[in-house]
Amino acid sequence: MWDIGGRKGTAIELQGHNDKVQALSYAQHTRQLISCGGDGGIVVWNMDVERQETPEWLDSDSCQKCDQPFFWNFKQMWDSKKIGLRQHHCRKCGKAVCGKCSSKRSSIPLMGFEFEVRVCDSCHEAITDEERAPTATFHDSKHNIVHVHFDATRGWLLTSGTDKVIKIFINWIGKHRS
Repeated sequence: MWDIGGRKGTAIELQGHNDKVQALSYAQHTRQLISCGGDGGIVVWNMDVERQETPEWLDSDSCQKCDQPFFWNFKQMWDSKKIGLRQHHCRKCGKAVCGKCSSKRSSIPLMGFEFEVRVCDSCHEAITDEERAPTATFHDSKHNIVHVHFDATRGWLLTSGTDKVIKIFINWIGKHRS
């Protein structure tokens, strides 16, 4: 949700597909966003929850947890006589960390990460079970969806796919309320 002209608002990322998102529909009366993808997945996002904006990834020449140099930091590698490490970013705090300091993964649904993502070890311990609770439901349409339409008056979800098939899911919202 972003006011492009005024550069105001909150940028919220929602990650729940294994292939590109090809269709979106918003069910205003239930405040649900329906996304469909090339993976055949239909994800119903509960937009009634208060979501957190993902952090900006921080720049650093060394791990912001253990101070080990990253592989491009030649001076620190030479001075400390250590081989540089690959840089990763914690999806929760945005810090630049090495693999040893970010060995854990977690879902963070309030930040839009319904699947597990890399987090630093300290953030992993701080994430509560409530923060890991899903805010979306996942469904397999069994076809590569390229278009979706939600008819709120009938409760029908209509999809069409690259397989030249149109599917009608009847009583969709009644069965998929969060």
